[in-house]
Amino acid sequence: MAEGLDHCHKEGVTHRDLKPENIMLDMEFNTKIIDFGLAAPVQGRDGSGYLKTALGTFGYMAPEIHLGRKYKGEQVDVFALGVILFVMFSKHPPFNAATP
Repeated sequence: MAEGLDHCHKEGVTHRDLKPENIMLDMEFNTKIIDFGLAAPVQGRDGSGYLKTALGTFGYMAPEIHLGRKYKGEQVDVFALGVILFVMFSKHPPFNAATP
């Protein structure tokens, strides 16, 4: 998952809606990231490196999104990946909503 996410970021794309439902396995058990419907450019729409739209799946959204602040797409993707990994190992979410 981390390699796939790194590839997306290096190609200039941030997913913004990572969650278990958007991680699939192919016939050879290779991880695939799907559903890029909320994706955005890493550099932001205005080239500042920040995104402003508050979207994603509530339990996987980084605190800065919940607070309505601008955010870096790569960082919120990595945050969501951390939540996914937590759920995989503990079988429950770490929180209902991320707060600072």
